Amino acid sequence: MHLNRVKNKKISIDNLRVNFQEIEPALTNKEAAEESNRCLYCYDAPCIKACPTGINIPSFIKKIASGNLKGSARVIMEANPVGASCARVCPTEELCEGACVLNDASLPIMIGNLQRHATNWAIHNNAQLFKAGEGNGKTVAVIGGGPAGLSAARELARLGYEVTIYEAKEKAGGLDTYGIVSFRLPQEVSLWEVEQVEKLGVKIILNTMVGRDIQAEEIIDHYDAVVLAIGMSKVPMLGIEGEDAEGVYDAIDFVESTKTPPLDHQFIGKKIVVIGAGNTAIDAATCSVRLGAGDVKMVYRRTEAEMTAYEFEYEFAKQDGVEFRWLTQPTRILKDENGKVRAMECVRMQLGEPDDSGRRRPVPVQGSEFTMEVDAVIKAIGQTRYIPLIEQFSLEHNRGVVKIDLNTHQTSNPKVYAAGDVIFGDGQGDAMVVTAAQQGKLTAHSIHQHLVAGEIALESV
Repeated sequence: MHLNRVKNKKISIDNLRVNFQEIEPALTNKEAAEESNRCLYCYDAPCIKACPTGINIPSFIKKIASGNLKGSARVIMEANPVGASCARVCPTEELCEGACVLNDASLPIMIGNLQRHATNWAIHNNAQLFKAGEGNGKTVAVIGGGPAGLSAARELARLGYEVTIYEAKEKAGGLDTYGIVSFRLPQEVSLWEVEQVEKLGVKIILNTMVGRDIQAEEIIDHYDAVVLAIGMSKVPMLGIEGEDAEGVYDAIDFVESTKTPPLDHQFIGKKIVVIGAGNTAIDAATCSVRLGAGDVKMVYRRTEAEMTAYEFEYEFAKQDGVEFRWLTQPTRILKDENGKVRAMECVRMQLGEPDDSGRRRPVPVQGSEFTMEVDAVIKAIGQTRYIPLIEQFSLEHNRGVVKIDLNTHQTSNPKVYAAGDVIFGDGQGDAMVVTAAQQGKLTAHSIHQHLVAGEIALESV
């Protein structure tokens, strides 16, 4: 039941968990069969080209139509080691479904829902889809167990490598496990993908932070290659007065807190403001609604046209009753006598000349200051980088964006490779789960080319 449809009813602490159940209903077997039989199975399928991991979409759909769900799941996961998660979080209307030839005739095939149907079968039947390759005597360390790290580890294990993942948190899966709201991506889906990797013999060392519990130099010396897949860190400071007030949240931490019980009941009936307009900001806002907030606003210093959230995320937030305040810049957070948030001062903005990014720079409008009453503020203005760790590996970077050879994913240290959000920026990559998965795969095959395939070629000369 959508919370926005029961806003005027009393929300109890006991039913908060219900609000975080997956919102998109799964296809029935009949619905999946009917939808898969709509597919034209194009020879030169544009949907394949639109998928960053190159899933053979007509093939997996045809297998659903014939009742071969394990085979369908295998086709999906062969190309995308986090294909079950991506079935739920990919912007399919911009990728595969957006490229479907049926857009010109009727409606595109529901590729995302069919992908979810097949991978759901694999999850519910505890299917192990792949086996480890014959050992080749080489070892690889993967720093970070998110989508990029898991994808690299999965591919390397299938190629015969002994792989160890170092993960700072108590569970692997990274963004998929902790950073995407439960009503879009239940945690058990991500953990199944982690389990698929573990069953290939990949060792995952949890609660271990490189740079604190083990040093970068030790890892470089101990392994034949290293994959840096550490993602990004916390939300940066706003740099305004009152930011230290009780009731000011980091959006990353906030979303993570909703992934595991108990859920925070303090938002019931409260006024919440989210600062930012990206996908994480949308997640924070819609989580706030599901925690029972009585009024949720998003403030953004630019216009709707400049927001970075996906269109479907934006529409979803509006359906949930989230209010958007464009061209609005927070300037101060006001506290009550107990140090808790009570209000936020803002100023109206207007777009001026373009900045270095090419976007028009927002500038304050004189005399437009106003105050909003709020009970909590959630910061969602991007993420910082793990610069100290990157520098511990002595890698070249630009403000935390690790520089790589785009063909090999090698960093300035040829023994260290990088993939995922740690390389996002400066024209490198794209900040999507599916892109991180593809980068992990490419990194694994690049390592194989350098460590094993090259040796085999030399031996045959």
